[in-house]
Amino acid sequence: MWPNSSPFSIHLFLSFFFFFLFVCSFHGITGHNIVHETCKKCAQNDPNISHNFCVTSLQADAKSQCANLGELGMISMKLTRENVTKTRSYIKDLLKKKKLDPFMRACLHDCFDLYSDAVPTLKQAMKDYKAKQYEDANIGVSSVVDACTTCEDGFKENQGAVSPLTKRNYDAFQLSVISLSIINMLK
Repeated sequence: MWPNSSPFSIHLFLSFFFFFLFVCSFHGITGHNIVHETCKKCAQNDPNISHNFCVTSLQADAKSQCANLGELGMISMKLTRENVTKTRSYIKDLLKKKKLDPFMRACLHDCFDLYSDAVPTLKQAMKDYKAKQYEDANIGVSSVVDACTTCEDGFKENQGAVSPLTKRNYDAFQLSVISLSIINMLK
């Protein structure tokens, strides 16, 4: 046995250990189910939402395993903010390239402005969400949906132009509409 330990303390330790395993197992199952159920509802309520994208995204955050619906909403908003911030940085790096077509450079500048505006908008939307001001949060997140859609559409104005941001715009769009769907469930 362990040095300087009584049988009672060992029994108490083992009891807590097995209780902890039980609770973690229970929460893991619940978290798994709530993510899948939430994503299922999101996809049913909005044809723009990919169930698989939703599940994969939310499960990427370890906190989702023990989250409730309100916490999943905050997780989705944080994921959106992270995506928007990284996309903005990516666009900034693209703009540093010397050999950019003038049309492409103009589109990237527009996208940079859109994503730059989206970052503080999302921060405010998250504050509104925490304060349970769901209408205001909805308006903020909706503007992010508009930003990534407008960004992608800008490249389509010139035939043959290929957006270097299609995947990033799609991800930002998906994360935003997941957040909106959860906000609408909480209203």
